[in-house]
Amino acid sequence: MLELLKKNIHMNRWKGNATSQVTLDDDFIVPDTMDDVDQIILSAGEITIESVKNQTERVTVRGKLDFTILYRGAEGGLQTLSGSISFEEPINVPGLEEQDVVSLTWDLEDLNAGIINSRKISVKAIVTLQVKVETAYDVDAAVEVDTGSGYSDCPQVEVLRRNVDVAATALRHKDTFRIKENITLSGNKPNIDHILWSEMRLRGVSTRPMDGKMMLDGELMVFLIYQGEGEGAPIQWLEESIPFSGELDMADVTDDMVPSVNVHLIHKDMEAKPDADGEMREMDLDAVLELDMKLYREENMELLSDLYSTNRELTLQTGEACFDKILTKNMSKCKIVEKVALDNSDRILQICHSDGTVKIDDTEVKEDGLHVEGVLEVRLLFLTSDDSQPIQSAVEDVPFHYLIEAPGINSDTINQLNFGLEQLSAVMMGGGTVEIKATISLDLLALQPICEQIITSATDAPMDLNNLQKLPGIVGYIVQPGDSLWKIAKKFHTTIDTIMTANGLTEKAVKPGDRLILVKELS
Repeated sequence: MLELLKKNIHMNRWKGNATSQVTLDDDFIVPDTMDDVDQIILSAGEITIESVKNQTERVTVRGKLDFTILYRGAEGGLQTLSGSISFEEPINVPGLEEQDVVSLTWDLEDLNAGIINSRKISVKAIVTLQVKVETAYDVDAAVEVDTGSGYSDCPQVEVLRRNVDVAATALRHKDTFRIKENITLSGNKPNIDHILWSEMRLRGVSTRPMDGKMMLDGELMVFLIYQGEGEGAPIQWLEESIPFSGELDMADVTDDMVPSVNVHLIHKDMEAKPDADGEMREMDLDAVLELDMKLYREENMELLSDLYSTNRELTLQTGEACFDKILTKNMSKCKIVEKVALDNSDRILQICHSDGTVKIDDTEVKEDGLHVEGVLEVRLLFLTSDDSQPIQSAVEDVPFHYLIEAPGINSDTINQLNFGLEQLSAVMMGGGTVEIKATISLDLLALQPICEQIITSATDAPMDLNNLQKLPGIVGYIVQPGDSLWKIAKKFHTTIDTIMTANGLTEKAVKPGDRLILVKELS
């Protein structure tokens, strides 16, 4: 009884993707408790995805834009207006099935806050939603043959094997990591009356798998504008870099796995509180990071390529199986140095804050790797000599291009690119220019689909003795182009070992023109 022993490989196959843009536009009335709006200084927004509903050939995304606007009131003071705009967007994804795995990424392309009148503000934004679809894909590939050797008439089977490198999906998991910190004001800073503006951003985040855990480290950049305590107290700002590191327990993770991890800041909260003396000089920070993790395990599989028997007739059924192979895992650093000229730069006294957002416009596969085109959107906050407008902001777009080396990449390659801002600085130079220096991290995991012929089943039957008798017992043979010892042995009903012994060969390699003596195997 002939039986094939098979190994199951679990993978997620990329099935397709779809992109949709949502335009948000709404007007907001300034509450009666707040001053009239004279000038908008800063505006910022965060997208929160509330649900992603997978339906047949459609994904419905529900979420909201939370925005914050810092404006100068008619009385000259600074005030903060917050609000949100909800959205629900159906995205058509041809071929999508309910059991498929859907990944959603989003980008706030543009946020524009404008003054309609002193009591009404318009908020407009464009949100890009990108859906990627994977489907579970299991391959059963024959790796060994059981001939039932305990029986007298069991097949005498010759086996040809080949090695295939496969990237199996070892784990898909989402988890969160919380950062709780306390910041104390330095002695030269006045007490906090109330917070006007706060920001938290991630910098230089890296992850790495270890046995039983996922390691995480990076920096949380904190920026704060607050009203000082006391009548006539000036507006103050504070900028801190808070390093963090930690681990997530994941029992099934091993340090040899290859990760693709996307990290988002999904919750951030900053609250002023009194210190031990009862003075408002401390702040509690609470931030939550979400890690969307996919880990692959590289496996070297020895597949059965071919079978034949010297005492039985074998009938093989074959099929094609497609696997993913890790082509490259490349962590690159794109360095940017750019000088930009600011309007009314003669009035700028000091840059007090800068932050940046990385936006990828296009990726293109070429012979030498993956070409990435994008923009670093830099926002600058600065003090001016204009008493009526002492705090101003500007946004500058700095384009960049980078080649991520990926030998062997082609149009079929599945590219998983995670990117982020690692470093950023902005320094005033002479002539009214600002020098911007930045480092962008580009983490590429490239998977190459490969398709292989596999043996799906095999049956055996008694040998046709008439056909066997027709084969000569011994024959001289001249090796032809494309021949191998396996092909020759199978055709002439013998074995590779028999050929090597009869011809005194020490290696299995033969070349066209070689002369061999072939002896029929009688099992």
